[in-house]
Amino acid sequence: MKRIHLAVGGLHALIATNALAADLPARTLPLKAPAATLYNWTGFYVGGHAGYGTGSLGPDTQAIPAQAVFVEPTVTGLISGFQAGYNLQLRNNWVLGAEADLTFASPIDQLRLAPAPYNTTLDFTGTARARIGYAFGPIMPYVTGGLAFGQSRLRLNTDDGNVMSSHHLMQVGWTAGAGIEMAVAGPWSARVAYDYIDLGRKAYQLDALALPDVHVDPRVHRITFGLNYRLWDPATGAPFAMPAGLTDTAPSPNWNVHGQTTFIAQGYPSIRSPYEGANSLPRGGQTRETWTADIFLGWRLWDGGELYFNPELAQGFGLDGTLGVGGFPNGEAQKGGATFPKFRPQRYIFRQTFGLGGEQEEVADGPMQLAGKRDIDRVTLTIGRFAVGDYFDGNAYAKDPRTDFMNWAIWSSGAYDFPADLPGFTRGAVVELNRKDWAVRGGFFQVPEAPNSDVLAYKGGAGGVVELEECHTLLGAPGKLRFGLFANRGVTGKYRDALGIAATDPTLDINGVMTSIRKNQLKYGFYANLEQAITDDVGVFARLSWNDGRSEILSFTDIDQSLSGGVSIKGRAWGRPDDTIGIGGALNGLSSAHRDFLAAGGTGLLIGDGRLNYSAEKILEAYYAYRVNTWSSVTLDYQFVASPAYNADRGPVSIMAVRAHAEF
Repeated sequence: MKRIHLAVGGLHALIATNALAADLPARTLPLKAPAATLYNWTGFYVGGHAGYGTGSLGPDTQAIPAQAVFVEPTVTGLISGFQAGYNLQLRNNWVLGAEADLTFASPIDQLRLAPAPYNTTLDFTGTARARIGYAFGPIMPYVTGGLAFGQSRLRLNTDDGNVMSSHHLMQVGWTAGAGIEMAVAGPWSARVAYDYIDLGRKAYQLDALALPDVHVDPRVHRITFGLNYRLWDPATGAPFAMPAGLTDTAPSPNWNVHGQTTFIAQGYPSIRSPYEGANSLPRGGQTRETWTADIFLGWRLWDGGELYFNPELAQGFGLDGTLGVGGFPNGEAQKGGATFPKFRPQRYIFRQTFGLGGEQEEVADGPMQLAGKRDIDRVTLTIGRFAVGDYFDGNAYAKDPRTDFMNWAIWSSGAYDFPADLPGFTRGAVVELNRKDWAVRGGFFQVPEAPNSDVLAYKGGAGGVVELEECHTLLGAPGKLRFGLFANRGVTGKYRDALGIAATDPTLDINGVMTSIRKNQLKYGFYANLEQAITDDVGVFARLSWNDGRSEILSFTDIDQSLSGGVSIKGRAWGRPDDTIGIGGALNGLSSAHRDFLAAGGTGLLIGDGRLNYSAEKILEAYYAYRVNTWSSVTLDYQFVASPAYNADRGPVSIMAVRAHAEF
């Protein structure tokens, strides 16, 4: 785990480099350090860091602890961010430098959230510091200190625990710390650091609300691991290169580092909207954006044994806070959106592959995948935290909203209510038997404690899926057909039960009734998924999915039946072989019980207009992905949604988006 945590420190250093180091080769970073006598630390650098923070916001602030997953929740929990700076190495080997950074915390820990009249959190912290170090060749211990700043937030709560109002203050103070940094390969260096941050005492004056002042005094201790990338050689102005005699070692086949960042801006003009409910798209139009940045770390433990870790920073919201459409138009939009970036360790898995002998295949180096060879006939066991879609319901043409279709009902089987927390991940195990022409895989997962909960249950519920995959050729072109059966047991309510109780007393709120009758319920269904190449540059896909529609959706979105399909075309015919055009559509529907519940004023995970003139939700999506260079692309996307949220009285809505994506 020490190696994992050291590698986590590279979070976003590599991503930030994408914008500054054109066509950076996608390769692993060897661990061997260069010779001590030839290394010089002078130059500008950018990087990223991750780690753990603790401390206090003051004795009477009712601070909300942030998630920490592996360790105790604190006022910051797990942290991650970016840094940039400059070093100047003197002839006597002393190194003078200046550095600035921004650091973001994890989401709040829902399990530790107790009712209180107010709560406080830290949105972010930052520093601008001087550094003084001494270079022992490629190793440099240093001390640092300077200005610190950050933003605290005070949330005033109603008696039932809902947020009544939110206030924030910028606070300025000081910081001091120490660390040690080591050159690892080429322009890369790794470091571990401790910093103390004191933002000073400041008061939230609440006289206008007839409340006493709340004094916030943030003091934070943090330990971080980081990676820095030297931008260029100050002597030549050229990109940094190892000094003469210091050459890179060969990339290690036993570990790798990859990353990605995706920004999506999406909006729509005003729409027809004669009435609105809690989960309706606003009639006046809206523009929202989302941003994610990930690092993917892989480590081969032994033959067939692999460990992977994927931390992520995510910021932004889907349209109307990811509400208003069953087939939601932004696959990067998380239900747990945030104004400021939040850090989560999204994936951490152990994978063991048991080869069965016979013919082998090459495995390319990539995110969550180490290069090498493996038996085609094999059994693979995966345990840990992941997205169910990492292993099930795959499709070559419609699966990744970072690079292809964005609509939830097109890149996924819409009626498959796969277990997930708010960002879309769960914990569990997957077993796969792979043969040359077919595969069968099964999974067992945690489900949320309640619909739309960010807390995965350890007791009282579980989800499972079994998928059969068939590989074939049609007129000489490859294709795959996947068929899955799924079932979830979670704490939900039945639509007909809620309707029956509400009918006996018109004063009852049907959503309150639904909450009161929730218990462990079984939801089941199936999906079928086809991908078929027509030529080397043209492929088609189709999906059909269904669930029983008797009880609430637990995790994904408000769809009980869905049919989708489309075509993907590479740009070779017009001289752009790496560009892609995608055209797809989806038809989504609800069970009769689900319709009646919404018509009576019920709300689902994403939809609820207060009443309902039911019509199937009809979606068309078209995109053009323009490949800028080997590591980045820009996409223009258009979606037309008729009867959003299954309401013929609403819309239609035309949604435009631009997506920028970079990876290495």
